[in-house]
Formats: sequence, structure tokens, C-alpha cells
Amino acid sequence: MSIIHKTTMSPTKLELLTPWLPRQPWYAAARRPPELSRVGGFRLDDPEGEVGIEFMVVRDDAGDRPAWYHVPMTYRAAPLEGAERALIGTTEHGVLGQRWIYDGPYDPVLVAQLIALLQGRAEPQAQSESHTPDPSVIAEVTGSGFDVPAGAAGAPAVANGPDGTRLLLGDGGPALQVTRVLRPESGAESGAESTGARGHVSAGWRLPEGGEARGRYVVLYDGDTAS
Repeated sequence: MSIIHKTTMSPTKLELLTPWLPRQPWYAAARRPPELSRVGGFRLDDPEGEVGIEFMVVRDDAGDRPAWYHVPMTYRAAPLEGAERALIGTTEHGVLGQRWIYDGPYDPVLVAQLIALLQGRAEPQAQSESHTPDPSVIAEVTGSGFDVPAGAAGAPAVANGPDGTRLLLGDGGPALQVTRVLRPESGAESGAESTGARGHVSAGWRLPEGGEARGRYVVLYDGDTAS
């Protein structure tokens, strides 16, 4: 179960994301540097207990209206080989020491656990509380489930573009579309799917005026509709 250490990080996650976000192809350009606050998300456990996995939502108030960004991240005690372009930055954790923080879709541990969540083999955890499942996170797949080619989770083809980040899970396998710019969506928890979608992971985030919005953090597509 996820252990949340009540300690310091220097620099903080938001301080690392402030220069990183504007360099991403899905970032909605504003006239000023990002003004970020954390407004939602959840965690997944690494079965080996080595990698932290967080799906964070940040609000950016730099533009004319708020924008909400979904940033899956992993936290590692050493660099992830071959993932230099996915490195968000390094930080000093008050308990764990130096940590390398990566853009999660490029990390095979996060991808494997995201697949496990959609297959009903992983339980979402609260973002800020240890040993606490988060039942508000909903993972749904229509039909009889889905198969992933052997080894695909360890080496997905990642396409990062203006519409978000797509993970192709092997030749002819399914695809995961990671939503990066979140929009409040009515019925996100109802199971209604867009054309060609097989499933989704939906969760909430806090709104500036109070209350909560919900939307799809990740959408699952079959292989024949992945392109």
C-alpha cells in the first residue's frame, strides 16, 4: 500500500513542473509562466515497492481562465535507463534522499500498473494518505476485458502530441490515450464511451469555486481503432 511521507521536497513537484509544462506539445500557451496548484489525483502501488506512482492534476491560473493538466509521474531512487527525455527533474526528499521524477507514460512500471488497474488487478490509492484506497477513481472496460501482448507494457510506443499522450501496447495490441488537458465531463462515471473506446479511468479534481469536476484521465482503445 502507498506510504505517504509527511516531509519536504526541494525543489517541490510544482516548482519542477513550472518550467517543464510549457515545453510540452499539449500545453495551452499562456502569456505568463504557469501559476500552478495541485487540485487532485491518485496513486498506484508498485508491487516491488521501489517506484512511486502518482497521477497528479494541477491547475494553471496563468491564462485568462483556469486550465487543468493531468501529469502522471514516477519517483525513482536512481535514473531510469534510456528515459532521459522523460525526466522532469530531480529533487531532494526529506526521508528518501535524492529522487528522479519522470513523466509517467514513459516509465514501464507506471504503464504496467495502469494496465493492471484497467484489468481489475490494481486498486487506486488516495493521493495524500497512506494505506488508503480511493474508491472515487473508476476504471471500466466494456466486454470481456482486453489482452496485452507479452512484454508490451515494458516497451510501449509513446506518441506525445497536442492531443495528449498515446501508448501503443505492442503490434496490433490496444492503445491507452492519456488525457493531458482535462475538461469537466458530465457522465464520465456512467460508462459512456466515445467512438471506438473500450474503457477508461475517470477521477475527479477540485474546482476554483468549490465542488468537484470529473473526467477521463485515460481512455482505452482496441488495436484496430488505435491509429
